[in-house]
This record gives sequence, C-alpha cells and structure tokens, in this order.
Amino acid sequence: MRAIVQRELGGPEVLVVEDVDDPVPSSGQVRIAVEVAGVHLIDTRMRTGHGPMGPPDLPMIPGREVAGVVDAVGDDVDPQWVGQRVVSHLSLASGGYATAAVTDEQAAFVVPDHVELADAVTMVGTGRTAMGILAVADVRPDDVVLVTGAAGGLGSLLVQAITRKGAMVVGAAAGAAKVAAVEALGVELAVDYHRPDWAELVEKELGAKPISLVLDGVGGPIGRSAFELCSPGAGMVVFGFASGRPLSFSSAELVGAGVAVEPGIGPRVLALTGGIDALAARALDALAAGTLAPVVHPPFRLADAAGAHRAIEARETIGKVVLVP
Repeated sequence: MRAIVQRELGGPEVLVVEDVDDPVPSSGQVRIAVEVAGVHLIDTRMRTGHGPMGPPDLPMIPGREVAGVVDAVGDDVDPQWVGQRVVSHLSLASGGYATAAVTDEQAAFVVPDHVELADAVTMVGTGRTAMGILAVADVRPDDVVLVTGAAGGLGSLLVQAITRKGAMVVGAAAGAAKVAAVEALGVELAVDYHRPDWAELVEKELGAKPISLVLDGVGGPIGRSAFELCSPGAGMVVFGFASGRPLSFSSAELVGAGVAVEPGIGPRVLALTGGIDALAARALDALAAGTLAPVVHPPFRLADAAGAHRAIEARETIGKVVLVP
C-alpha cells in the first residue's frame, strides 16, 4: 500500500510517501481500504514531537481518522463486515495517512449511503469533540455566544449547533476569507480577530447585549481578549490553543471577573457524556440526520500530506482538512 511514513521529527518535509506492506487485521479487527483520512492540528504537533503525549515512536504512519470500505477481517470477526462503508478513529494507534488501515471492530461505525465519507471522517473525531464541548457549555436560547476559530472544522460545527438552539452567535476568525465563511453559517456577527480592535468592534456591535458564553480553542491573546469580553456571570469553555499559546488565569482574575471557566475536553467531559464512543455515535447520528453539516476544506492528495500540514500551520484552511488517495 501507499502510506506517509515519518522517520524523524521536524517540519512537514519529514512526511514522505512510501510503498509499505499492507496491514493485516488481527483478531477482533477489520481492515479499511481508506478513501478519506482526516488531518488534525494535533497531527502537526505530533510531527514535531510536541504533541499531548510527547514524541511519537518512529518510524510511524501518522493520522487517526479514516473512512472507506472494509476489505478484510481478522479472526472472530463477522465476515459480513466486508464491503461495508465505515468510519473509525484509530485512537493512539495512528496509521491513517495510508491507503489501508486496521481498526478494532467496535471502533468501526457503519456510514449510511447518503453520507459523504469526508463528512463522516470529520464527525468521528472533530464532531465528537464538538459534542463534548456542547454538553459542557449547555447553551440556552437567550445566550450570546462568542466562538473563536469559528471557520475551522470544529468551530463551524459549534456555530451550527448553537444557531440551532436559537442563541445569538458571534463568530471570530482570522482574515477576510474565513470571516466570509463564518458569515455563510448564518451568525449574527462575524469579526476578523487579526484586527487589533476586534474586541472593541464586538462590544460596539452588540451594544447592550453582553457576551454570556465563550467557546475558545485558540488561546493566546485572542483567548484573553475573549475572556475580557465576558460579562459578569458568563461562562467560558476552553478546549485548546491553536495559536500555540495556552490561556492562563489567576484565581483572583476569575473571581474578579465573575466568569466560570471550564474545560471542554478531557476526563471530566468524558465522565459527563458517557465516553468517547458515545460522543462519536452522537456526532455521526447528527450527521446522518442532517442536523449538522461539516465544512470540509478541498481535499489534499495523500502524497501531499506535507502540504496539508503546511496549510494548517499557516492557518490557511477553512473547515476540516482531509487526504484522499
């Protein structure tokens, strides 16, 4: 099979396409002929050795989200899996940037015929994260919600879900193209947080409507400005730092601002929501029902995985980034 193999830590150039042996499904596993593989911001961090789990074991085939058709099964697996369209999150195993990947049978979700595989890839990873964040956020119809990174794969799902709840959405994104993409999602206000006065613009446009909830996955100065836009009694859910700089607060700042800050990812969220598989199933159900429609960036070819990483790191992508053979 063809795969992207990483043999050293470094920049996107370390992602090299190679011919390698096909993976063989073990007992309890299925093999997927991969038609779409998801690319995540975390993949770019892992590539440099700065991922959440530390440096990966090398050599490795990156990627943890795949969709395609089952073409082989291991021992003790029902052969009726063969030919099924499925999507799976490979967890810490990686191996997704390839034309074939193996996954545990219980981690494979059947994809209905009317659902695009790229959309399913988005929801099995990014979508499940969105479900967890929304469970913590508990958005109400009278909320005014600021979403940072609103043009991304995760941000665009959050915007859609909040809008469906009837809340007012302020979507913040980087640059004119991303602001236009956020506007297309039907938000009340879209702002470019590359503008130095973006926070002041939000205050001016909202007038007497204070921000009651912030969903922030950007961190850094953008996240800090979002925190400072919160009204007393507001909530803030944090779930990452795409800017490369996490937010930090002192207890005095939180008490003084009167803002409740909660994590939108991690063990507490999983305990509240029934776990990762339950969140993935909920996200895929929303996709199948048409209540959420992922925004997917034009696909990159598998051989250009390095280009996909460069585009993510340069903040040039809109929506979920995927690879196709």
